[in-house]
Amino acid sequence: MGFSCRIIENPKPGHPPLLIGHRIEDSELPTLLTYGHGDVTSGQDELWSGDLSPWSTTFEKGRIYGRGSADNKGQHSINLAALESVIEARKGTLGYNIKMLFEMSEEIGSPGLEEVCKAYREELASDLFLASDGPRIRHDMPTLFLGSRGVVQFRLIADPGNGARHSGNWGGIITNPAAELANAVATLISPTGKILADFLRAPEIPDDVARLIRDLPVGGSDGDPEVNPAWGEAGLTDGERLYGTNTLEIVGFSAGRTDKPVGAIPERAEAILQLRFVKGTDWQAVERNLREHLDAQGLGHIEVQHAGGYAATRLDPAHPWVEFVTRSAADSLGETPSVLPNLGGTIPNHCFSDVLRLPTVWLPHSYPSCKQHAPDEHLLENIVEEGIKLAAGIFWDLGEPSSRGLAERMDTCREAPLDA
Repeated sequence: MGFSCRIIENPKPGHPPLLIGHRIEDSELPTLLTYGHGDVTSGQDELWSGDLSPWSTTFEKGRIYGRGSADNKGQHSINLAALESVIEARKGTLGYNIKMLFEMSEEIGSPGLEEVCKAYREELASDLFLASDGPRIRHDMPTLFLGSRGVVQFRLIADPGNGARHSGNWGGIITNPAAELANAVATLISPTGKILADFLRAPEIPDDVARLIRDLPVGGSDGDPEVNPAWGEAGLTDGERLYGTNTLEIVGFSAGRTDKPVGAIPERAEAILQLRFVKGTDWQAVERNLREHLDAQGLGHIEVQHAGGYAATRLDPAHPWVEFVTRSAADSLGETPSVLPNLGGTIPNHCFSDVLRLPTVWLPHSYPSCKQHAPDEHLLENIVEEGIKLAAGIFWDLGEPSSRGLAERMDTCREAPLDA
């Protein structure tokens, strides 16, 4: 397709390299930056249904199965196919420049990506960032999203140092770390999923964001779990709870043996908690605030291990590039796509929005029940076809004179705030 590519060694030792590609037609033309990640999660081979395998592509009943089909090889492959078709239709030209950045470590937190964006800031300078990852709102709802919730993960460990002890001989007179840790977690999250600790809670949802998410449907696709209206923050709609506020999830809890239980107080207990948070949350203070919170509860001996995280990002929904991409998608489909201020999940969007200072628009080609990170991961063939149409339309329209005028106007306000 006419790209000049080179491999960039990862500045974080022990992690895979990155790839930067350029296709420059004229330095005076607008420039698009796109992104993808080629790494995947573990295959979990033995858990896939029937003859399906994570390591081979299977087309079955309108689905395309395989590890990475939805996250993320399939998604950026759709965009590459669309781009190739536009280059061919325009007889070798696009009418703009395009740069690509690919990594192989997204599933473990994108080590090195932020550092590469800082080191190659001038080389990656562009007018617009457009890429694909994550799911649509629903399988039948074409979607754009403008950022993502951030994430902080931490581990809590209760280990009184007694070792495992017989529950009859020692129960009631020595600390049970499982009971202690369960009660510690209960000071953070209620039995109905509401965040109890103020330092983990979200700021008020801005009016322009609330208008976009308040009435969005959540769930309803084949294979989706049933939404519990009583779970989480009270007084909010499903859309507001998923996209507009913070959630604290217990993603792991271990103590003793549940497969072969014995009559013993466990030696230790561990819990892994994950905070998904919106822009405006003081996420970098979570570790300190959590330590102070546990100390105040008389639980100062519970160890807190911070596992890092990503910042939350959110492009202003009124940004001119959002209007441009939305209009292009509507022209291609005959219907206006839904616009999410941010994804409910987390992607390394801060590298592009905060480090490179780019307006970021994401065009997801998957859906919530694609089973990414799980057995039977798949794409839907109809979304693939629609995704190629959407991406090709945007890639085509970026070569039209209107995009040049927009890029010139945006040059005059490059330092203006991007976020809502």
